[in-house]
Amino acid sequence: MLSAVESILDPAALILSLWLVSTRIEGGLPPPYLILAVIVFSITFPGTSRLQFSIKRLVFDVLYSWFWVVLLLLLLGVATGYMNEFSSEALITWLWVAPLSQIGAHLALRATAPYLLMLQGPPQRAIIVGMNDQGAALAGRIHETRYSKIELSGFFDDRSPNRLNQAANSQLLGRLRELPGFVKENRIQYIYLSLPMASQPRILHVLDELKDTTASIYFVPDMFITDLIQGRSGTVCGTPVISVCESPFTGSNGIIKRASDIVLSLLILALISPLLLIIALAIKLDSPGPVIFKQRRYGLDGEEILVYKFRSMRVCEDGESIRQAQKGDSRITRIGAFLRKSSLDELPQFVNVLQGRMSIVGPRPHAVAHNEIYRNLIKGYMIRHKVKPGITGWAQVNGYRGETRTLDKMQARIDHDLDYLRNWSLRLDLHIILKTIMVVFRDRAAY
Repeated sequence: MLSAVESILDPAALILSLWLVSTRIEGGLPPPYLILAVIVFSITFPGTSRLQFSIKRLVFDVLYSWFWVVLLLLLLGVATGYMNEFSSEALITWLWVAPLSQIGAHLALRATAPYLLMLQGPPQRAIIVGMNDQGAALAGRIHETRYSKIELSGFFDDRSPNRLNQAANSQLLGRLRELPGFVKENRIQYIYLSLPMASQPRILHVLDELKDTTASIYFVPDMFITDLIQGRSGTVCGTPVISVCESPFTGSNGIIKRASDIVLSLLILALISPLLLIIALAIKLDSPGPVIFKQRRYGLDGEEILVYKFRSMRVCEDGESIRQAQKGDSRITRIGAFLRKSSLDELPQFVNVLQGRMSIVGPRPHAVAHNEIYRNLIKGYMIRHKVKPGITGWAQVNGYRGETRTLDKMQARIDHDLDYLRNWSLRLDLHIILKTIMVVFRDRAAY
Protein backbone atom coordinates (compact mmCIF):
# COMPACT_ATOMS: atom_id res chain seq x y z
CA MET A 1 0.00 0.00 0.00
CA LEU A 2 2.79 2.44 0.91
CA SER A 3 4.60 1.69 -2.37
CA ALA A 4 1.45 2.38 -4.35
CA VAL A 5 0.85 5.67 -2.50
CA GLU A 6 4.47 6.76 -2.99
CA SER A 7 4.33 6.02 -6.72
CA ILE A 8 1.43 8.45 -7.21
CA LEU A 9 2.34 11.01 -4.52
CA ASP A 10 4.72 13.27 -6.49
CA PRO A 11 2.67 13.38 -9.73
CA ALA A 12 -0.52 14.02 -7.74
CA ALA A 13 1.05 16.84 -5.70
CA LEU A 14 2.41 18.55 -8.82
CA ILE A 15 -0.81 18.24 -10.81
CA LEU A 16 -3.11 19.29 -7.98
CA SER A 17 -0.92 22.31 -7.20
CA LEU A 18 -1.02 23.28 -10.89
CA TRP A 19 -4.81 23.03 -10.97
CA LEU A 20 -5.19 25.03 -7.76
CA VAL A 21 -2.92 27.78 -9.08
CA SER A 22 -4.77 27.82 -12.41
CA THR A 23 -8.17 27.98 -10.71
CA ARG A 24 -7.00 30.76 -8.40
CA ILE A 25 -5.38 32.95 -11.06
CA GLU A 26 -7.11 31.97 -14.31
CA GLY A 27 -10.52 31.32 -12.76
CA GLY A 28 -10.66 27.78 -14.16
CA LEU A 29 -8.71 25.09 -16.01
CA PRO A 30 -8.00 26.21 -19.58
CA PRO A 31 -6.93 23.46 -22.04
CA PRO A 32 -3.19 24.40 -21.95
CA TYR A 33 -3.09 23.68 -18.20
CA LEU A 34 -4.75 20.29 -18.70
CA ILE A 35 -2.19 19.43 -21.38
CA LEU A 36 0.62 20.54 -19.08
CA ALA A 37 -0.78 18.30 -16.34
CA VAL A 38 -0.59 15.29 -18.68
CA ILE A 39 3.03 16.13 -19.57
CA VAL A 40 3.99 16.53 -15.91
CA PHE A 41 2.38 13.20 -15.03
CA SER A 42 4.25 11.40 -17.82
CA ILE A 43 7.56 12.89 -16.63
CA THR A 44 7.16 12.26 -12.90
CA PHE A 45 5.25 8.95 -12.69
CA PRO A 46 6.06 6.79 -10.82
CA GLY A 47 7.19 8.96 -7.93
CA THR A 48 10.32 8.42 -5.87
CA SER A 49 10.24 6.56 -2.56
CA ARG A 50 11.47 8.95 0.13
CA LEU A 51 10.03 7.48 3.33
CA GLN A 52 13.45 6.41 4.58
CA PHE A 53 15.08 9.81 3.88
CA SER A 54 15.93 12.28 6.60
CA ILE A 55 13.97 15.57 6.47
CA LYS A 56 17.04 17.39 5.17
CA ARG A 57 17.61 14.85 2.42
CA LEU A 58 13.89 14.81 1.58
CA VAL A 59 13.83 18.58 1.00
CA PHE A 60 17.04 18.50 -1.03
CA ASP A 61 15.87 15.58 -3.18
CA VAL A 62 12.50 17.20 -3.93
CA LEU A 63 14.11 20.53 -4.90
CA TYR A 64 16.79 18.81 -6.98
CA SER A 65 14.21 16.71 -8.89
CA TRP A 66 11.95 19.72 -9.34
CA PHE A 67 14.82 21.75 -10.83
CA TRP A 68 15.28 19.20 -13.63
CA VAL A 69 11.55 18.93 -14.28
CA VAL A 70 11.28 22.73 -14.56
CA LEU A 71 14.31 22.88 -16.84
CA LEU A 72 12.82 20.26 -19.16
CA LEU A 73 9.43 22.00 -19.22
CA LEU A 74 11.08 25.36 -19.98
CA LEU A 75 13.02 23.87 -22.90
CA LEU A 76 9.85 22.30 -24.29
CA GLY A 77 7.88 25.51 -23.78
CA VAL A 78 10.46 27.69 -25.50
CA ALA A 79 11.08 25.25 -28.38
CA THR A 80 7.37 24.88 -29.16
CA GLY A 81 6.30 28.41 -28.31
CA TYR A 82 3.63 26.89 -26.06
CA MET A 83 4.78 28.92 -23.04
CA ASN A 84 2.93 31.93 -24.41
CA GLU A 85 -0.35 30.14 -23.67
CA PHE A 86 0.21 30.48 -19.92
CA SER A 87 -0.07 33.35 -17.51
CA SER A 88 3.35 34.47 -16.22
CA GLU A 89 1.85 34.97 -12.77
CA ALA A 90 0.48 31.42 -12.74
CA LEU A 91 3.78 29.90 -13.85
CA ILE A 92 5.84 31.82 -11.29
CA THR A 93 3.40 30.95 -8.50
CA TRP A 94 3.42 27.28 -9.47
CA LEU A 95 7.23 27.34 -9.56
CA TRP A 96 7.38 27.60 -5.74
CA VAL A 97 3.97 26.12 -4.80
CA ALA A 98 4.71 22.78 -6.53
CA PRO A 99 7.81 21.73 -4.51
CA LEU A 100 6.16 22.91 -1.28
CA SER A 101 3.17 20.71 -2.15
CA GLN A 102 5.50 17.74 -2.72
CA ILE A 103 7.29 18.26 0.60
CA GLY A 104 3.99 18.68 2.43
CA ALA A 105 2.60 15.50 0.80
CA HIS A 106 5.66 13.47 1.85
CA LEU A 107 5.49 14.78 5.41
CA ALA A 108 1.78 13.92 5.55
CA LEU A 109 2.56 10.41 4.30
CA ARG A 110 5.13 9.98 7.07
CA ALA A 111 2.53 10.98 9.65
CA THR A 112 -0.06 8.54 8.28
CA ALA A 113 2.33 5.69 7.36
CA PRO A 114 1.95 3.84 10.71
CA TYR A 115 -1.84 3.85 10.32
CA LEU A 116 -1.59 2.66 6.70
CA LEU A 117 0.63 -0.20 7.87
CA MET A 118 -1.94 -1.12 10.51
CA LEU A 119 -4.63 -1.32 7.81
CA GLN A 120 -2.52 -3.89 5.97
CA GLY A 121 -2.81 -6.31 8.87
CA PRO A 122 -0.25 -7.85 11.25
CA PRO A 123 3.52 -7.80 10.54
CA GLN A 124 4.84 -10.34 8.05
CA ARG A 125 7.26 -12.76 9.66
CA ALA A 126 10.63 -13.47 8.07
CA ILE A 127 13.68 -15.65 8.66
CA ILE A 128 17.22 -15.52 7.27
CA VAL A 129 19.01 -18.72 6.24
CA GLY A 130 22.72 -18.23 6.83
CA MET A 131 24.16 -16.28 9.75
CA ASN A 132 26.99 -14.72 7.73
CA ASP A 133 28.04 -11.13 7.02
CA GLN A 134 25.39 -10.44 4.37
CA GLY A 135 22.70 -12.13 6.48
CA ALA A 136 23.67 -10.08 9.54
CA ALA A 137 23.70 -6.91 7.41
CA LEU A 138 20.17 -7.66 6.13
CA ALA A 139 18.98 -8.31 9.69
CA GLY A 140 20.41 -4.98 10.79
CA ARG A 141 18.64 -3.16 7.96
CA ILE A 142 15.31 -4.83 8.81
CA HIS A 143 15.60 -3.82 12.46
CA GLU A 144 16.62 -0.24 11.61
CA THR A 145 14.14 0.46 8.81
CA ARG A 146 11.11 2.56 9.68
CA TYR A 147 7.67 1.85 8.23
CA SER A 148 8.46 -1.79 7.50
CA LYS A 149 5.96 -4.61 8.02
CA ILE A 150 8.72 -7.23 8.14
CA GLU A 151 9.27 -8.84 11.54
CA LEU A 152 12.49 -10.87 11.70
CA SER A 153 12.05 -14.11 13.67
CA GLY A 154 15.70 -15.17 13.51
CA PHE A 155 18.30 -17.23 11.64
CA PHE A 156 18.82 -20.83 10.54
CA ASP A 157 22.36 -22.12 10.09
CA ASP A 158 24.08 -25.54 10.17
CA ARG A 159 27.26 -24.27 11.77
CA SER A 160 27.88 -24.75 15.45
CA PRO A 161 27.22 -21.75 17.73
CA ASN A 162 30.93 -21.25 18.50
CA ARG A 163 31.59 -20.58 14.79
CA LEU A 164 28.89 -17.92 14.59
CA ASN A 165 28.65 -14.31 15.72
CA GLN A 166 28.20 -14.56 19.47
CA ALA A 167 26.06 -11.42 19.59
CA ALA A 168 23.61 -12.98 17.17
CA ASN A 169 23.48 -16.46 18.70
CA SER A 170 20.34 -15.55 20.63
CA GLN A 171 18.57 -15.24 17.24
CA LEU A 172 19.61 -18.70 16.04
CA LEU A 173 16.42 -20.75 15.61
CA GLY A 174 17.88 -24.06 14.47
CA ARG A 175 19.56 -26.06 11.71
CA LEU A 176 18.49 -26.22 8.07
CA ARG A 177 16.79 -29.61 8.47
CA GLU A 178 14.39 -27.95 10.93
CA LEU A 179 13.58 -25.07 8.57
CA PRO A 180 10.54 -26.46 6.64
CA GLY A 181 8.75 -27.52 9.82
CA PHE A 182 9.36 -24.15 11.47
CA VAL A 183 8.07 -22.29 8.39
CA LYS A 184 4.83 -24.32 8.33
CA GLU A 185 4.19 -24.19 12.08
CA ASN A 186 4.89 -20.46 12.46
CA ARG A 187 3.35 -19.23 9.18
CA ILE A 188 6.52 -17.54 7.93
CA GLN A 189 5.84 -15.29 4.92
CA TYR A 190 9.41 -14.46 3.82
CA ILE A 191 12.61 -16.48 3.67
CA TYR A 192 15.92 -14.83 2.75
CA LEU A 193 18.66 -17.22 1.63
CA SER A 194 22.01 -15.77 2.61
CA LEU A 195 24.22 -18.73 1.69
CA PRO A 196 27.45 -18.57 -0.38
CA MET A 197 27.59 -19.81 -3.97
CA ALA A 198 29.79 -22.69 -2.83
CA SER A 199 26.76 -24.05 -0.94
CA GLN A 200 24.79 -24.73 -4.14
CA PRO A 201 23.84 -28.37 -3.29
CA ARG A 202 22.70 -27.28 0.16
CA ILE A 203 20.63 -24.42 -1.29
CA LEU A 204 18.99 -26.71 -3.84
CA HIS A 205 18.06 -29.08 -1.03
CA VAL A 206 16.59 -26.20 1.00
CA LEU A 207 14.55 -25.00 -2.01
CA ASP A 208 13.18 -28.50 -2.60
CA GLU A 209 12.15 -28.80 1.04
CA LEU A 210 10.46 -25.38 0.99
CA LYS A 211 8.31 -26.16 -2.07
CA ASP A 212 5.69 -27.56 0.29
CA THR A 213 5.20 -24.11 1.82
CA THR A 214 3.71 -20.85 0.56
CA ALA A 215 6.55 -18.63 1.80
CA SER A 216 8.09 -16.09 -0.59
CA ILE A 217 11.77 -16.96 -1.05
CA TYR A 218 14.58 -14.54 -1.93
CA PHE A 219 18.31 -14.83 -2.49
CA VAL A 220 20.59 -12.33 -0.82
CA PRO A 221 23.80 -12.05 -2.93
CA ASP A 222 26.15 -14.01 -3.07
CA MET A 223 23.78 -16.30 -5.03
CA PHE A 224 23.22 -18.46 -8.09
CA ILE A 225 20.19 -18.59 -10.35
CA THR A 226 17.70 -21.45 -10.42
CA ASP A 227 14.27 -21.91 -12.01
CA LEU A 228 12.52 -18.77 -10.81
CA ILE A 229 8.84 -18.01 -10.18
CA GLN A 230 8.46 -14.27 -10.96
CA GLY A 231 12.23 -13.86 -10.52
CA ARG A 232 13.21 -10.22 -10.31
CA SER A 233 15.59 -8.04 -8.42
CA GLY A 234 14.56 -5.80 -5.57
CA THR A 235 15.66 -4.38 -2.25
CA VAL A 236 14.75 -5.12 1.33
CA CYS A 237 15.50 -2.16 3.56
CA GLY A 238 18.23 -1.08 1.12
CA THR A 239 19.82 -4.54 0.71
CA PRO A 240 19.63 -5.98 -2.85
CA VAL A 241 17.80 -9.32 -3.17
CA ILE A 242 16.61 -11.57 -5.99
CA SER A 243 13.19 -13.17 -5.72
CA VAL A 244 13.12 -16.93 -6.31
CA CYS A 245 9.47 -17.65 -5.67
CA GLU A 246 7.11 -14.68 -5.57
CA SER A 247 3.54 -13.83 -6.48
CA PRO A 248 3.10 -11.91 -9.75
CA PHE A 249 0.42 -9.80 -8.04
CA THR A 250 2.55 -7.37 -6.06
CA GLY A 251 2.39 -3.57 -6.28
CA SER A 252 0.51 -2.20 -9.27
CA ASN A 253 -0.01 -5.70 -10.74
CA GLY A 254 -2.05 -6.62 -7.67
CA ILE A 255 -4.22 -3.51 -8.09
CA ILE A 256 -4.77 -4.26 -11.79
CA LYS A 257 -5.64 -7.90 -11.08
CA ARG A 258 -8.14 -7.09 -8.30
CA ALA A 259 -9.74 -4.23 -10.25
CA SER A 260 -10.23 -6.44 -13.33
CA ASP A 261 -11.73 -9.19 -11.15
CA ILE A 262 -14.26 -6.81 -9.58
CA VAL A 263 -15.29 -5.14 -12.85
CA LEU A 264 -15.60 -8.38 -14.85
CA SER A 265 -17.36 -10.36 -12.10
CA LEU A 266 -19.93 -7.58 -11.54
CA LEU A 267 -20.60 -7.36 -15.27
CA ILE A 268 -20.89 -11.14 -15.67
CA LEU A 269 -23.17 -11.55 -12.63
CA ALA A 270 -25.46 -8.81 -13.95
CA LEU A 271 -25.69 -10.55 -17.33
CA ILE A 272 -26.21 -14.09 -16.04
CA SER A 273 -28.55 -13.37 -13.10
CA PRO A 274 -31.64 -14.75 -14.96
CA LEU A 275 -29.65 -17.89 -15.84
CA LEU A 276 -28.64 -18.36 -12.19
CA LEU A 277 -32.30 -18.32 -11.13
CA ILE A 278 -33.27 -20.85 -13.81
CA ILE A 279 -30.45 -23.22 -12.82
CA ALA A 280 -31.32 -22.92 -9.12
CA LEU A 281 -34.95 -23.80 -9.85
CA ALA A 282 -33.94 -26.77 -12.07
CA ILE A 283 -31.66 -28.18 -9.33
CA LYS A 284 -34.40 -27.87 -6.73
CA LEU A 285 -36.92 -29.70 -8.94
CA ASP A 286 -34.44 -32.38 -10.07
CA SER A 287 -33.32 -33.82 -6.71
CA PRO A 288 -33.57 -33.13 -2.97
CA GLY A 289 -30.82 -31.13 -1.33
CA PRO A 290 -29.35 -27.63 -1.30
CA VAL A 291 -28.96 -25.59 -4.47
CA ILE A 292 -25.48 -24.37 -3.57
CA PHE A 293 -22.72 -26.84 -2.68
CA LYS A 294 -19.99 -25.44 -0.42
CA GLN A 295 -16.63 -27.16 -0.32
CA ARG A 296 -13.43 -26.37 1.52
CA ARG A 297 -10.53 -25.55 -0.77
CA TYR A 298 -7.08 -24.05 -0.33
CA GLY A 299 -6.90 -20.38 -1.26
CA LEU A 300 -4.19 -17.73 -1.19
CA ASP A 301 -1.14 -18.77 0.92
CA GLY A 302 -2.75 -22.15 1.62
CA GLU A 303 -5.55 -20.69 3.74
CA GLU A 304 -8.80 -22.67 3.70
CA ILE A 305 -11.72 -20.99 1.92
CA LEU A 306 -15.30 -22.00 1.11
CA VAL A 307 -15.94 -22.29 -2.63
CA TYR A 308 -19.49 -22.10 -4.00
CA LYS A 309 -20.83 -24.32 -6.79
CA PHE A 310 -24.24 -25.37 -7.99
CA ARG A 311 -24.89 -28.83 -6.56
CA SER A 312 -24.44 -31.40 -9.31
CA MET A 313 -24.37 -34.59 -7.19
CA ARG A 314 -26.67 -36.35 -4.80
CA VAL A 315 -23.93 -36.14 -2.14
CA CYS A 316 -22.08 -33.14 -0.69
CA GLU A 317 -18.64 -34.61 0.07
CA ASP A 318 -16.16 -32.49 1.97
CA GLY A 319 -14.27 -34.90 4.23
CA GLU A 320 -10.84 -36.46 4.56
CA SER A 321 -11.36 -38.61 1.45
CA ILE A 322 -13.09 -37.36 -1.70
CA ARG A 323 -13.45 -39.36 -4.93
CA GLN A 324 -13.11 -37.36 -8.14
CA ALA A 325 -16.07 -37.40 -10.49
CA GLN A 326 -15.72 -39.98 -13.27
CA LYS A 327 -17.51 -40.77 -16.52
CA GLY A 328 -20.84 -42.38 -15.72
CA ASP A 329 -20.56 -41.50 -12.03
CA SER A 330 -23.79 -42.59 -10.29
CA ARG A 331 -23.56 -39.70 -7.82
CA ILE A 332 -24.18 -37.10 -10.53
CA THR A 333 -27.78 -35.93 -10.98
CA ARG A 334 -29.48 -35.51 -14.36
CA ILE A 335 -29.23 -31.72 -14.30
CA GLY A 336 -25.81 -32.03 -12.68
CA ALA A 337 -24.40 -33.90 -15.68
CA PHE A 338 -25.34 -31.01 -17.96
CA LEU A 339 -24.04 -28.39 -15.51
CA ARG A 340 -20.68 -30.11 -15.12
CA LYS A 341 -20.24 -30.70 -18.86
CA SER A 342 -20.97 -27.04 -19.62
CA SER A 343 -19.16 -25.73 -16.50
CA LEU A 344 -22.33 -23.90 -15.48
CA ASP A 345 -21.94 -25.41 -12.00
CA GLU A 346 -18.97 -23.03 -11.50
CA LEU A 347 -21.00 -19.82 -11.99
CA PRO A 348 -21.61 -19.11 -8.25
CA GLN A 349 -17.85 -18.72 -7.88
CA PHE A 350 -18.16 -15.21 -9.33
CA VAL A 351 -19.52 -14.39 -5.86
CA ASN A 352 -16.28 -15.84 -4.42
CA VAL A 353 -14.40 -13.47 -6.73
CA LEU A 354 -16.32 -10.45 -5.39
CA GLN A 355 -15.58 -11.63 -1.83
CA GLY A 356 -11.86 -11.58 -2.66
CA ARG A 357 -11.43 -15.33 -2.07
CA MET A 358 -10.88 -16.17 -5.74
CA SER A 359 -9.92 -14.62 -9.07
CA ILE A 360 -11.58 -15.15 -12.43
CA VAL A 361 -8.29 -16.56 -13.77
CA GLY A 362 -5.88 -18.57 -11.66
CA PRO A 363 -5.00 -22.15 -10.69
CA ARG A 364 -8.19 -24.17 -10.15
CA PRO A 365 -8.81 -24.90 -6.46
CA HIS A 366 -8.69 -28.56 -5.49
CA ALA A 367 -10.54 -30.13 -2.59
CA VAL A 368 -8.53 -30.01 0.64
CA ALA A 369 -8.36 -33.82 0.71
CA HIS A 370 -6.84 -33.87 -2.80
CA ASN A 371 -4.36 -31.15 -1.87
CA GLU A 372 -3.06 -33.16 1.07
CA ILE A 373 -2.47 -36.12 -1.25
CA TYR A 374 -0.76 -34.34 -4.13
CA ARG A 375 1.39 -31.93 -2.10
CA ASN A 376 3.36 -35.00 -0.98
CA LEU A 377 3.61 -36.47 -4.48
CA ILE A 378 4.39 -33.44 -6.67
CA LYS A 379 7.24 -31.05 -5.94
CA GLY A 380 6.22 -27.42 -6.16
CA TYR A 381 2.52 -28.27 -5.78
CA MET A 382 1.91 -25.66 -3.06
CA ILE A 383 3.55 -22.87 -5.09
CA ARG A 384 0.28 -22.61 -7.04
CA HIS A 385 -1.21 -21.16 -3.84
CA LYS A 386 0.97 -18.05 -4.09
CA VAL A 387 -2.05 -16.57 -5.89
CA LYS A 388 -5.81 -16.77 -5.43
CA PRO A 389 -7.46 -19.79 -7.08
CA GLY A 390 -9.41 -19.10 -10.26
CA ILE A 391 -12.68 -20.05 -11.89
CA THR A 392 -10.64 -20.95 -14.96
CA GLY A 393 -6.91 -21.25 -15.57
CA TRP A 394 -4.07 -21.85 -18.00
CA ALA A 395 -4.16 -25.61 -17.35
CA GLN A 396 -7.90 -25.84 -18.04
CA VAL A 397 -7.67 -24.18 -21.47
CA ASN A 398 -4.76 -26.44 -22.41
CA GLY A 399 -6.58 -29.74 -22.00
CA TYR A 400 -6.24 -30.40 -18.26
CA ARG A 401 -9.85 -29.81 -17.25
CA GLY A 402 -11.94 -32.31 -15.33
CA GLU A 403 -10.74 -35.65 -14.00
CA THR A 404 -7.01 -36.31 -13.54
CA ARG A 405 -6.74 -40.11 -13.54
CA THR A 406 -2.95 -40.33 -13.33
CA LEU A 407 -0.18 -38.57 -11.46
CA ASP A 408 1.30 -37.49 -14.80
CA LYS A 409 -1.88 -35.58 -15.65
CA MET A 410 -1.87 -33.81 -12.31
CA GLN A 411 1.84 -33.02 -12.78
CA ALA A 412 1.04 -31.49 -16.18
CA ARG A 413 -1.74 -29.42 -14.62
CA ILE A 414 0.63 -28.10 -11.94
CA ASP A 415 3.30 -27.35 -14.57
CA HIS A 416 0.77 -25.19 -16.44
CA ASP A 417 -0.25 -23.43 -13.20
CA LEU A 418 3.39 -22.56 -12.44
CA ASP A 419 3.88 -21.44 -16.05
CA TYR A 420 0.96 -19.04 -15.54
CA LEU A 421 2.63 -17.60 -12.43
CA ARG A 422 5.89 -17.05 -14.31
CA ASN A 423 4.30 -15.31 -17.30
CA TRP A 424 1.23 -13.51 -15.95
CA SER A 425 -0.09 -10.43 -17.70
CA LEU A 426 -3.54 -8.88 -18.05
CA ARG A 427 -3.44 -9.82 -21.74
CA LEU A 428 -2.85 -13.47 -20.77
CA ASP A 429 -5.86 -13.35 -18.41
CA LEU A 430 -8.12 -12.00 -21.18
CA HIS A 431 -6.77 -14.65 -23.57
CA ILE A 432 -7.59 -17.41 -21.05
CA ILE A 433 -11.12 -16.05 -20.50
CA LEU A 434 -11.86 -16.01 -24.25
CA LYS A 435 -10.30 -19.43 -24.74
CA THR A 436 -12.36 -20.80 -21.82
CA ILE A 437 -15.58 -19.87 -23.60
CA MET A 438 -14.48 -21.85 -26.68
CA VAL A 439 -13.23 -24.81 -24.61
CA VAL A 440 -16.53 -25.13 -22.69
CA PHE A 441 -18.50 -25.64 -25.93
CA ARG A 442 -16.26 -28.32 -27.39
CA ASP A 443 -14.49 -30.00 -24.43
CA ARG A 444 -15.39 -33.57 -23.44
CA ALA A 445 -13.03 -33.93 -20.45
CA ALA A 446 -15.32 -32.79 -17.65
CA TYR A 447 -17.78 -35.16 -16.01
